[in-house]
Amino acid sequence: MSASGFASVEAMKAHYLRQILLAPVYQVAVKTPVQPMAKLSQRLQHQVLLKREDFQPIYSFKLRGAFNKVQQLQQQGVDGVVCASAGNHAQGVAYSAAKLGMHAIVVMPVTTAEIKVSAVRNLGAEVVLHGVNFDSASDFAHQLARERQLAYVPPFDDEAVIAGQGTVAQELLAQEQHLDAVFIPVGGGGLLAGMAAYIKSIAPETKVIGVEPADAASMTAALAARYPIQLPHVGLFADGTAVKQVGKLPFALAEALCDEVITVSSDEICAAVKDIFDDARAIAEPAGALALAGLKVYARRAKTPAHERYAAILSGANLNFDRLRYITERSEIGELREALFAVTIAEELGSFRRFCQVLGGRVITEFNYRYADAAQAQIFVGLKLSGGLAELEEVKRTLTEAGYAYVDLSQDEIAKQHIRHMVGGQPTEPLQERLCQVTFPEHPNALLDFLNALADNANISLFHYRNHGAAYGDVLVGFSDASPAVLQGMFQALAYPFKDVSDQPSYRYFLSGQKATAC
Repeated sequence: MSASGFASVEAMKAHYLRQILLAPVYQVAVKTPVQPMAKLSQRLQHQVLLKREDFQPIYSFKLRGAFNKVQQLQQQGVDGVVCASAGNHAQGVAYSAAKLGMHAIVVMPVTTAEIKVSAVRNLGAEVVLHGVNFDSASDFAHQLARERQLAYVPPFDDEAVIAGQGTVAQELLAQEQHLDAVFIPVGGGGLLAGMAAYIKSIAPETKVIGVEPADAASMTAALAARYPIQLPHVGLFADGTAVKQVGKLPFALAEALCDEVITVSSDEICAAVKDIFDDARAIAEPAGALALAGLKVYARRAKTPAHERYAAILSGANLNFDRLRYITERSEIGELREALFAVTIAEELGSFRRFCQVLGGRVITEFNYRYADAAQAQIFVGLKLSGGLAELEEVKRTLTEAGYAYVDLSQDEIAKQHIRHMVGGQPTEPLQERLCQVTFPEHPNALLDFLNALADNANISLFHYRNHGAAYGDVLVGFSDASPAVLQGMFQALAYPFKDVSDQPSYRYFLSGQKATAC
């Protein structure tokens, strides 16, 4: 017997294929359309198809697996269920329980956006807010299950859930034959597992490719280690796939049946959200656009044959509207349609005009400057690109040949998320300063908790925060006269993920007062 509990891969595929074919998901789910993406297809020179799971009643594929599991529990005599989720799984369980006349309790972190809490309550579930993250909510949900004798509905590590999600592939292959590759978003791995089991049973020549956020690549880590391992922390931008450890069952199926797992950046995800809007006039949540972002990375590889047929799963569209501000800012950089630079120019009349002349008419998307020195000025400048990486390299050559010292900040996370929005300048006197990037839970007492933990151990010398409509916020904070040991202890006590970013070039250029070294 293998680690998956089956004598062979063929036995495993046969088992899940039968469960997928018998899953009664269409008591609640709808068969979703496949939409061609004409503009993106022309750009990539491949036929790109989008499986629109945002057409489901809860705007997400999660309804399929949740209903299959809840319906099985009802047949076993269960009359109440509980789950933990801050997103689409919560709505799937609530919707399924309502349709089957069952009581449902959904435990959600206190940081959950009100729009999601309201959506679950409107579906008839009892919402319990507990903890500041998924792990604490999940622990409490299991406690409630024991205390109230309810059945726990897992989000991905369950055969019935996996089989329900596999019906996406059943529909897709009935709608579109001869697909060269199917791209599937990966969080806990349930959708990838179910779809891989069906595709490799029916069309084994079709590649099954998982896509993960680079900062939440738990399946990539599991495949490298040959077993599911827990990541110390995950990025939260694509919150629908922000899972520290993939399920054991999804891992076994992915290891046996998945051809590849691709990771993509947040900027690439934002660019995919824009592509979906441009072609389909639909607004995907970040996790919903994840598969398309991976498709684009795969299609642009030099070794990829021309004119293949690809399908990507638009897995969900439960997006807080105010997150669009962040997505629109980052999509241009993710698609290499904008570049950011720190440039040193002379502090003299006509200097800015000469700089623009050197750029040869290129569109300046952003220009930030503040007087700081009688001889030189540091400018933060954004440039519109139409030729991608080749044009970016051309701009760099132009600046070098014109004698400008510069730093390319296009991949500098601090520059993109904070520096471009900050005003002020460098300190008038030297500071022994440490700069940290901190992830804050979005609840009313988060800042007070932070300041209480800080107490009198260090002085805040810089602070920047901008809300992006997520359950977590990102804060850039500077501390003067604070040792790394003190900061480490403070953040560990708070359980706030953080990293020291004092060496970032954008910080040295614009905020630290240190002498920056340009390339």
